[in-house]
Amino acid sequence: MGITTQIIGLIASLGILVFIHELGHFVFARIFKTRVEKFYLFFNIGFSIVRMKTVNGKREFSFFSKSAPESWKEDPETTEWGIGWLPLGGYCSIAGMVDETKSADQLSEEPQPWEFRSKKTWQRFLIIIGGVLFNFISAILIYILMFYHWGETYIPLDNAKYGYQFTEVAQKVGFKNGDEILLVDQNKPLDLADFSKQLLIDDVKSVTVLRNGEKVEIAIPKDFGKQVVGEGKGMFCTYRFPFVVDRVIEGMPAQKGGLMAHDSVISVNGVEQLSYYNYVDSFKQNPQKQLILGVMRGDQLVELTVTPNEEGMVGVYPVNPTQFLQSETTYYTFWKSIPRGLNQGVKNLSMYVKQFKLVFTKEGATQIGGFGAIGKLFPKAWDWYIFWNNTALLAIILAFMNILPIPALDGGYILFILVEMVTGRKPSDKFLGYANTVGFILLIALLLYANGMDVIRGFFK
Repeated sequence: MGITTQIIGLIASLGILVFIHELGHFVFARIFKTRVEKFYLFFNIGFSIVRMKTVNGKREFSFFSKSAPESWKEDPETTEWGIGWLPLGGYCSIAGMVDETKSADQLSEEPQPWEFRSKKTWQRFLIIIGGVLFNFISAILIYILMFYHWGETYIPLDNAKYGYQFTEVAQKVGFKNGDEILLVDQNKPLDLADFSKQLLIDDVKSVTVLRNGEKVEIAIPKDFGKQVVGEGKGMFCTYRFPFVVDRVIEGMPAQKGGLMAHDSVISVNGVEQLSYYNYVDSFKQNPQKQLILGVMRGDQLVELTVTPNEEGMVGVYPVNPTQFLQSETTYYTFWKSIPRGLNQGVKNLSMYVKQFKLVFTKEGATQIGGFGAIGKLFPKAWDWYIFWNNTALLAIILAFMNILPIPALDGGYILFILVEMVTGRKPSDKFLGYANTVGFILLIALLLYANGMDVIRGFFK
């Protein structure tokens, strides 16, 4: 069920976000009395799973059809609602608008009152920006409800009593496993997420750590963020915690070797190690080689032989680090969750905008990912908190990406409308058609590249 759960989570999240985005266009279009010809969740290339349209006051349905019934054309005022089979997006086909559903040649000679192109400039602006606006508002609403329902749980920096584990890039800068974080440029971060954000996207000059009871100052190079992105491991720093087994995966080396839930692993091949991640490294460095694990089972020390598979994995889930590191939870009333949710939405948008500059570096280009990379954000075991947190984050990313001034994206339309507002000259429908074609080709190329990188990483890393 692991990968299947990830796929379900990804499709469900994208489905919610696509629906909300297109709903933003739809709502503003209807406010300004603009016809919406079609509203589709997912693309219906070749056929639709289901279509629905109100014709002469009655709802009519069509399942697995290649095209809408001819009778539906008799009622152009109402919208055809549908679900496609390709979960890569969706669309809202607005009358009189050159977009992915129609070209300039398909529009009538004279603009009609109910068409997009006949509306005032500010009305067209709101219709276009409605999708982005609805996505950002939805992210804030999700955060508000999450803070109200779950509160906010985090591990304060001071509570990481085993110190932190660092990747190779961070160690080259000067960090060492076990370091405790004290200050970042003389300021104290709240938690690990705050610390990581500052080093990746802020202009940090130094970090003060506690190492073996002594304070050590580490100089941070300006290109540290690029180095971390180029490493391709995501987080460069995480909590250290003991290796206690939560559960083992059936049929994997851990189960075959006799590991059980609640076992505490204290050594590998006679070498004592503290951190769970040290054992993970040992497994990865010794694929298909027998390892002797020293294990405390209750008050007894036992030795077990475990052979990591060809990928250097043993198939075990550790106990959550919050079992060893004291966390703090802040609970919010509904009214207090509103400003907290708004702050979180603005904070994440700001962080993503700052991180976006890394995409245009050599290191960033190699780490661009498609649906495979996004799907890995979702756990293999269903978790509602993670699902909604990822959905809110993806809503912010979708809003930002759509506002970029690229033809075929909302930002491209907005750019042309803003030019029209300044110059008083409206681009021709043919020009918009050509621009959209170029933009669409660029987007397809980016989509192929991003998902191609997922495939390459899957086969060669």
